[in-house]
Amino acid sequence: MIRHAILFIVLLSFFSNSHAQDQRKRARDFGIEPGILTPGKWNAITDVKGVSVGQKTLIVGDSIRTGVTVIMPHQGNIFQEKVPAAVFVGNGFGKALGFTQIEELGNLETPIALTNTLNAFLVANNLIDYTLSIPENAKIRSVNPIVGETNDGWLNDIRGRHVKYKHVIEAIHSATTSSVAEGNVGAGTGTRCLGFKGGIGTSSRVLPKEKGGYTIGVLVQTNFGGILTINGAPVGEELNNFYMANDVPYVVDGSCMIVIATDAPLSARNLKRLAKRSFLAFGKVGSFSSNGSGDYSIAFSTHPQLRIPYNTKDIEKTTSEVSNDRMSPLFLAVVEATEEAIYNSLFMATDIKGQKGRTMKALPIKKTLKIMDAYNARKK
Repeated sequence: MIRHAILFIVLLSFFSNSHAQDQRKRARDFGIEPGILTPGKWNAITDVKGVSVGQKTLIVGDSIRTGVTVIMPHQGNIFQEKVPAAVFVGNGFGKALGFTQIEELGNLETPIALTNTLNAFLVANNLIDYTLSIPENAKIRSVNPIVGETNDGWLNDIRGRHVKYKHVIEAIHSATTSSVAEGNVGAGTGTRCLGFKGGIGTSSRVLPKEKGGYTIGVLVQTNFGGILTINGAPVGEELNNFYMANDVPYVVDGSCMIVIATDAPLSARNLKRLAKRSFLAFGKVGSFSSNGSGDYSIAFSTHPQLRIPYNTKDIEKTTSEVSNDRMSPLFLAVVEATEEAIYNSLFMATDIKGQKGRTMKALPIKKTLKIMDAYNARKK
């Protein structure tokens, strides 16, 4: 009787573990911990104090699979208190709105919105409407909305341009400074990544006190192709789902948006250097920025001393900033956080059926973990 009870417990444990592996969890929950630095409380971009994320997911009928994701740099009036920012273009095949003014002036003045390609222009208009609606902004005559996009037109009726003003406002008003939903949500609802269902992913890193104690948070919208590699393991090749695999239909084009936040006091120049490093992680996961992949990174600092007031009588502004020689830990942090954010977008995504009966399968968890173990690429 005891032996039967023990056997039952063993079998129950086996099936429970098997079921747990089938469940969608974040990469770190499965022992996949890229890098050496420690994540913040939420392991999300919202670990950077004051940053919030709001999303609106549109899944309607059999053809609408899209949405919008909004990143708020702080909880005040962003136009009246601009923040330093920079952009880096990995491959410019995209519709990145407002980026040239950031490049010129080194700051941003609206929330950052991510959506689909053909909705980018409407969402930009929505951000203008939102900014103009704020009473303090009653006299302003120019707004530079910041919008990034990826093309979700394989699963989504992209020509319908279904993201409306009410959806953008709902995303803004629902923005939270806590945990961030990932996978098939917001701007990631209809995206594909490295041969599987992509989506929204996020991660963070906190530097040791002796290195400044700063936090780096990253949020990605993944919709690109390549040869999936996870923590060094050739998962795409092992699953026979990768670019240029024989007799395997594979879409390599798409795009990726990378949004980086930090509380470190960084100038626009060093924010640009930070944004550049995120593309090292882009390569680590197996991407090579194909011809049709619009890949962009935008970085901003939330440090309160660096706020740029809209109206000021001061001719000069005195600020402190991290020196060039102290940037390396931040570079490491952004590479690690970007890599893990991309993994989270894959691990948290689920199978989805879209227009014309098309189905995009999510990364198979059990098979992936078996491959990871074979290459000793995760902690147990």
